Amino acid sequence: MTTSIEINESVRHYYGQVLQSSSDLKTSACCSIEAMPNYLKALLAGLHPEVLERFYGCGSPLPPALEGKTVLDLGCGTGRDCYLLSKLVGSTGRVIGVDMTPEQLEVAVRHRGWHAERYGYANVEFLHGHIENLTAVGIADDSIDVVVSNCVINLSPEKPRVLAEIFRVLKPGGELYFSDVFADRRIPAELRRDRVLLGECLGGALYWEDFRRILQDLGCPDVRSVKRNAISLDDPEVFAKIGMVNFQSVTVRAFKMPLEDRCEDFGQVAVYLGSLPEHPHSFDLDDHHHFETGRPLRVCGNTADMLAGSRYGGHFQVLGDKSRHFGLFDCSPGPQSAGAPKADGACC
Repeated sequence: MTTSIEINESVRHYYGQVLQSSSDLKTSACCSIEAMPNYLKALLAGLHPEVLERFYGCGSPLPPALEGKTVLDLGCGTGRDCYLLSKLVGSTGRVIGVDMTPEQLEVAVRHRGWHAERYGYANVEFLHGHIENLTAVGIADDSIDVVVSNCVINLSPEKPRVLAEIFRVLKPGGELYFSDVFADRRIPAELRRDRVLLGECLGGALYWEDFRRILQDLGCPDVRSVKRNAISLDDPEVFAKIGMVNFQSVTVRAFKMPLEDRCEDFGQVAVYLGSLPEHPHSFDLDDHHHFETGRPLRVCGNTADMLAGSRYGGHFQVLGDKSRHFGLFDCSPGPQSAGAPKADGACC
């Protein structure tokens, strides 16, 4: 198994025929580290049982502020997150799911009418294709507000192509928000071809620094980690093969906008207005930017741009501009992410 085609076929076989339910997974690597928030749990009751049963993951890495937006779900599988997104974007929004596994898509498509009747509108579309080539399924440049993915990008044998396609289809100011598995080193070639390790989202895990470099080459020099958690390799067969590698499940957000490769200080301050219904008291941009409603926080130029230049702009008041520069921003993560106050704020 040496070519991209062979790797894709192995993944397709694993998810289309080997796995019949989420209980067949050997590890928790394909699970998002984010516990599903209550407002999403309430929506699960409205999803078809078969869609839920054939979903290979847990949690749900879906960002807020999606009303009326166009959202693309890469590796949508049976469509669980697409149908959750259908409610979040509402009748004026649109959801597109892309997957290469016919057995998974058959379940998603078969229940589309069922969900449309239950919701009172139809706004979900499923496309059979490869996430490395979104042009082939008709997704145009600058057409997507938000791209999401739940432990799928690691399965691709051509991750730079996937990420390049994501930034091609995102609108200026659009957001990539996804959870995936990352490794603390580059995976040996023979393990990257192992069928079980590939299917369990381990063999294809990116070394974080390589991921950062890919995004920098694509014009995204500042990618943010939202949450991280270590993955335990409890299956003896899996541990025997790859137990020397440390894996983490990471939720990531990145924006399509001009940013600098360092955190620069322009004396700017951001205030969260508390206007996101799902986050009335606070909003976490990443693992070290905790915005308490109404409380000013010093931010670097990149963070100010992420807030003001994205769909979050209406939920923040960003004070100051870039007319005066004060050097590098103090980017040491402070205790604010744990709920304690920090005088100066922190960046990446």
